Amino acid sequence: MVDLSAPSSGKDQSRASWPLWVGFYSFAAIAFIALLNLPGAVDYVGADNDDVMRLVEVRDLLAGQSWFDLMQYRLGLSGGTLMHWSRLVDLPIALLIRLFSQMVPVQQAEALALLVWPLSLVVPLMAAMAVAARRIGNAVTEHIVLLLTMVFCITSNRFLPGAIDHHNVQMVLAAIMAAGLLDPARRWASHAVAGFAAAVAIAIGAETTPLVAVACAAVGLLWLVEGVAYAAAMRAFSLTLLLSLSALFFATVPPIRYGVVTCDSLSLGFYAIVGIGAAALFAASYLGAGLRLRAAAIAATGALVLMTAVVIAPQCLQNPLNELDPLLKTLWLDGVIEAQSFYRQLQVDPEGFGGFYAVGFFGVCVCLFRILGRDRVRSHAILLALLGVSFLVGMVQVRGTTFSNLYAILPLGLLISDLRRHANDQPEHLGAGLLFALTAILSVPSVWALGGVFFVEGTAGVTARMKSLVGSSQMTQNATVVCDTPAAYATLASLPPTTVSAPSDMGPEILRFTRHRVLAGPYHRNQGGMLTELHIGLAEPDEAAAFLRGAGVGILAFCPDFLQSEKIARMKPDGLYAELLKGKVPAYLTPVPINGPSGLQIFAVKLP
Repeated sequence: MVDLSAPSSGKDQSRASWPLWVGFYSFAAIAFIALLNLPGAVDYVGADNDDVMRLVEVRDLLAGQSWFDLMQYRLGLSGGTLMHWSRLVDLPIALLIRLFSQMVPVQQAEALALLVWPLSLVVPLMAAMAVAARRIGNAVTEHIVLLLTMVFCITSNRFLPGAIDHHNVQMVLAAIMAAGLLDPARRWASHAVAGFAAAVAIAIGAETTPLVAVACAAVGLLWLVEGVAYAAAMRAFSLTLLLSLSALFFATVPPIRYGVVTCDSLSLGFYAIVGIGAAALFAASYLGAGLRLRAAAIAATGALVLMTAVVIAPQCLQNPLNELDPLLKTLWLDGVIEAQSFYRQLQVDPEGFGGFYAVGFFGVCVCLFRILGRDRVRSHAILLALLGVSFLVGMVQVRGTTFSNLYAILPLGLLISDLRRHANDQPEHLGAGLLFALTAILSVPSVWALGGVFFVEGTAGVTARMKSLVGSSQMTQNATVVCDTPAAYATLASLPPTTVSAPSDMGPEILRFTRHRVLAGPYHRNQGGMLTELHIGLAEPDEAAAFLRGAGVGILAFCPDFLQSEKIARMKPDGLYAELLKGKVPAYLTPVPINGPSGLQIFAVKLP
C-alpha cells in the first residue's frame, strides 16, 4: 500500500497506480450505494419524476420513434408536448436495455440497465476528480479528494440505482472540464478534452451553460495573462469546442428546427453564441505576444458574444422559467425544491439549508483566501471561477448547489491535505490536528445537513434522516402520497385508453404504466396541459365539465393527499377539487373501484 505520508520520491509509482485507486474508491462507492439502497428498493426506476419520464422517452426511442422526434405525443393537450431533453442520454440507456434484452425479458432488461447506468457514471466522475486533484496537489490530495467524492456519490441522489436523469452525466462532464483546465503543463490534449466535455454538456442540458461560459472566459483570461505559453492550449480548447458543438448540433437538432431559438436546450441560440465565441478565441490565439493586443482581442471577443446573444437570442438572457404563467408559479413551481432560491429554501427547509450552501461557500472562501495569499493562484482562480458561478446559480435555483458542492471538493481536499501535513509535522501541536479533523468534517455537505436537522429537530430528526439512508427508495415511495401505488396504476391501465386529468406529479407514472395520454406532467413546456388540469380543479363543478369536455378527458384521477390538491381547494372553496374533498361527487363522474390499497380516487367522466 502507498504510504500517504511519504513525499513524492515515489512520484512515478504513484502516478502509475492512480487508476487502481480510482477503481478502488469507485468500487467502494458503488458497493455502499447498492448496499444502502437495493435491499429496500420497491421499484427499479428512480423516485424523481424525471427518471420516470426519461424511461418513457427511451421506450419511445426503442419502439421506433425518430431520433430527432422528441415529441411526447401522450403528454399535454392535443398534439403532445415537445420535450427539451437530449437523445445523447437516451442512447446509452437504450443500448443497455437492448443488450440485456438479448438475455432476459424486457422488464428485467430495463431494471438491469437502470441499475448499471447511474452506478457506472461513478467511475468517470472519480477518474476526473482524481486527475484534477493530482494537478493541484499530490498523492495525498488525490486520496482525500477521492474520499470526499465517494461520500458525495453515496449521499447524493444522482447516482442511485434508477437515477437516469441527465444531472449525473452533467456532473461527470463538469468534473472533466475542471480537470482539463487545471493542467499545470498547459497541454493541448487536456484542453481539447475540456472543450469536448463543454460541448457535450451544452448539448445535454442548458443548466451547464453558465459553467461553459465561465470555462471559456477562464481560457481567454489565462491566455491574456500567460500569452504565447497558453496559446496552444486555448487553440485546442476553442477549436474542439467549436467542432464538437457543431457536430452535436447537426446530430441532435432536426433540420426543420435549425433556425429555432430555445433557451432550455441546444438550438441556434446557444450554438451561435458559443460557436462564435469559440471561433473568436481560436482566431485570437494566433495573435502576437503583446499584452495590449491580447487584451483588445479578449474585449472584442466578449463584445462579439454579447452582441450575438442580444441579436439572436435576447430571450435567453433571462431565466426561462420567468415566462411561466403566474398560476403555475403559485401552484406548481413554488413546490419544486430544485427550483427554489436560497432565500425560499431557507424559509421552507431551514434544517437542510446548510447541506446545500455551506460547503460551496466554504470552498469559495478558501479559494479567495489562497488567492489573496498568493498560494497556487492559477489553480485556485480557475476553481473559484467554476465554483463561484455554480454557487451563484444555486442562489437563484438550488439545483446549482449540486455543482458547487462537487467543485468545492477540490480546493477543500487540497486544504485538508495541507493541514494534514502540518499536523504530521507538528504532532505535539494539538490544535493543528483538531483543525485538520474539523476541516475534513465540515467539507461534507451531509454533515451540514444533519447538523441543521439536529439544530431544528433534535436527535429524533437526525435518527429519522439516518434511517432514510437505508432503503431510501422504499421510504421515498411510502413518504410520497398514498395515492401513488401499483394498485392505482394497475386499475388505470385496465381501463380503455383515453385522456387522463391527474395531478402533474402523477403524469410520468401514468405514461409509464398505462396506454393513456395525460394532461399534466411537471415540465415547463407543458404549460397548456398543466393549466388545464389546474383550471379543472379550480372551476366550479359545472364549469369543470366544460374544461373536461374541451380537453377530451375520459378519466379524472384525484388525490386528496396531494399538497397541490389541498392548495387548489383552499384557493377555490367551491371548486371541483374542494367539492371532491368534501365527498361531493358531480353526476358526470362515476367512481371506479381500485383493486388494492390506494388513496387515489378514479372517476370515469361521462358527459352528455
